[in-house]
Amino acid sequence: MSGSPVVMRLVASAHTVAEKAGAIVRKVLHSGDLGIVEKTGANDLQTLADRLAQQSICASLSRRFPKITIIGEEELPAEEVREDLIESGHSEEILQKTCPAEYRELKEEELVVWVDPLDGTKEYTEGLLDNVTVLIGIAYAGKAIAGVINQPFYNYQLGAGSALGRTMWGMPGLGAFGFQLQEVPGDKRIVTTTRSHSNKLVTDCVDAMEPHEVIRVGGAGNKIIQLVEGRASAYVFASPGCKKWDTCAPEAILHAVGGKLTDMHGNTYLYHANVKHMNSAGVLATLRNHEYYASRVPQSVLQALKSD
Repeated sequence: MSGSPVVMRLVASAHTVAEKAGAIVRKVLHSGDLGIVEKTGANDLQTLADRLAQQSICASLSRRFPKITIIGEEELPAEEVREDLIESGHSEEILQKTCPAEYRELKEEELVVWVDPLDGTKEYTEGLLDNVTVLIGIAYAGKAIAGVINQPFYNYQLGAGSALGRTMWGMPGLGAFGFQLQEVPGDKRIVTTTRSHSNKLVTDCVDAMEPHEVIRVGGAGNKIIQLVEGRASAYVFASPGCKKWDTCAPEAILHAVGGKLTDMHGNTYLYHANVKHMNSAGVLATLRNHEYYASRVPQSVLQALKSD
């Protein structure tokens, strides 16, 4: 692994680490004791799975890449991480890929990793398991340059005996892998938006897109999956609430297939280590026709949501 560019080694490790985190998330659910605590209220939960998965991801990556900056969603006390949570493997398949020229010389200390150990925690506690993802995003110079998304319960509706879970990843300039890219037919506008964090601004903005259909699901990672698998044409969330660890990995995968993620003003988010965590001006993400959706955002939304 030592001959590969550091960013490819990091993505190859993150792929295996995300799979380990997905296995932890499944194990906690099957144990029947989710260990739920409220962080800021009933819509902002943390479970034992969030805590263990983040410990596993952060400890595994920092052990192998001690100079990277890792920013995780959960504020956890500093403590020794159990050895059984450490994942030291990597994806050989990823190491075989050719690193885009612009990233070949990157150094470990230039990379920032944004981690959401369990995106869609509320849905996880309610049994809406296909909404749940593990997100590991990699940023350089403020840009999302690689992302890994694990869906721990992919295929769970198929019942016993089916292979649970999948991992997708992407890198602008290289491509996206682990799923079949599909698009909504060009004449249809299907908007995906929040399931549990709606308000008048959110619904006004969705309505302004004149959608033929609206899909309300949990998890930012899950909504980007809807875009790249042809179930939705735009992800519209006109509200603060999303954080950088929600969007870094999905944005990299979306960009890798020609899509776009911005705030409601059409401005890109930055992922430097010192940025504020909240995506204050909402999220607008599309696979195609971003300008159409950006042009439909109501003035009331633009006034209410100030760009970072």
